[in-house]
Amino acid sequence: MTPATHRARAPRPFHPPALDAGSGAAAGAGTGHAPCHHGELLQGVFLDADGRRCAGLVTLPLAGPGSRADFVRRPGAPPEALTVVPADRGKAGRAAGITVTECARQLGLPPSGGQLRLTGDVPVGLGMGSSTSDVIATVRAVADSYGLRLAPDTVARIAVRAERASDPLMLDARPVLFAQREGRILDVLGPALPPLVVVGCVLGGGAPVDTLALPVREATDADVQEYQRLRTLLRRAIATGDASLVGRVATASARRGQQVLHHPEFETLTAIARRSGAAGVQIAHSGAVAGVLFDPAAPGDLRHRVRACLRALNTHGIPTTRTFTTPAPDARPAPTRPGSAPASPSLTTKESPDGPARRRGDRTARPDTSRRPSRLPAL
Repeated sequence: MTPATHRARAPRPFHPPALDAGSGAAAGAGTGHAPCHHGELLQGVFLDADGRRCAGLVTLPLAGPGSRADFVRRPGAPPEALTVVPADRGKAGRAAGITVTECARQLGLPPSGGQLRLTGDVPVGLGMGSSTSDVIATVRAVADSYGLRLAPDTVARIAVRAERASDPLMLDARPVLFAQREGRILDVLGPALPPLVVVGCVLGGGAPVDTLALPVREATDADVQEYQRLRTLLRRAIATGDASLVGRVATASARRGQQVLHHPEFETLTAIARRSGAAGVQIAHSGAVAGVLFDPAAPGDLRHRVRACLRALNTHGIPTTRTFTTPAPDARPAPTRPGSAPASPSLTTKESPDGPARRRGDRTARPDTSRRPSRLPAL
């Protein structure tokens, strides 16, 4: 299968629906954006500060693809009079309703209905956080229509209520261990990931993964102990800028994920990574997207290694998508000294640069697209 290429097209203008005659008030309008991610570097069951078991994950940030939401508020309309375009974005619709209630409460206003329109280019079913991207863009658009910018912990709480589990896309790209079912940070692992070059691909031919149909495997004490060990190693890798150690942690986490996902190409993927001099591999633990991780500072010709990896993936029928670098050099926070105390695990990190709803300077909306599950933006 050859992934399709998304071509840039002129955006369609968004014309808000006319207000009902006699409403007597101008409609509030707001926009919001949210990024996606490229699966996880680490996912499992960990211990929180109280020693309680908690599902958590560390995502691999990806700049570029994302969701845009446009929300037109209709004061005077009942809150249940809320429409969503496209109509199949039920999670975003729930998020809109919850956010309307929250914003109206903060301002002392009655909640009202409105129309939500979603556009974007995040493939669905690959484990890239497409639904969370829609939800967070929606929350920001609704808040923007009220002239508000909600705190990250509020956004996280709404996202979890809307979709039961959420990725930490409401935060900046700082690596955090995030409790996806509770909407809280378990651990801030450091200021930024070491620079990595990621060769993206999809497993299983890019077929969507139905996460609700996956078997539930209860974590044993030995599982939790291993996840805690990987958490410690990842924190050390970030503190010391050790991209090779990040790759080993991601590979170990991906291998454990195969106990549920059973990707037939996984061993081939790890063999290709090993032969091409990569630091390791990462996968979406609830999807089909995967990446081969390269340390750009490792000895040898990086371009030669990346090209060898691309050739090998194509030879073995594993569709490649895009090659990207993370984190972006101009967005990387100043490093901290190894051994410094980790930041407090609370949702006090700033919002993603893509996040705040802005009335001016917004990125151009992409055409409304039907989500094609197996497609990613091309290299």
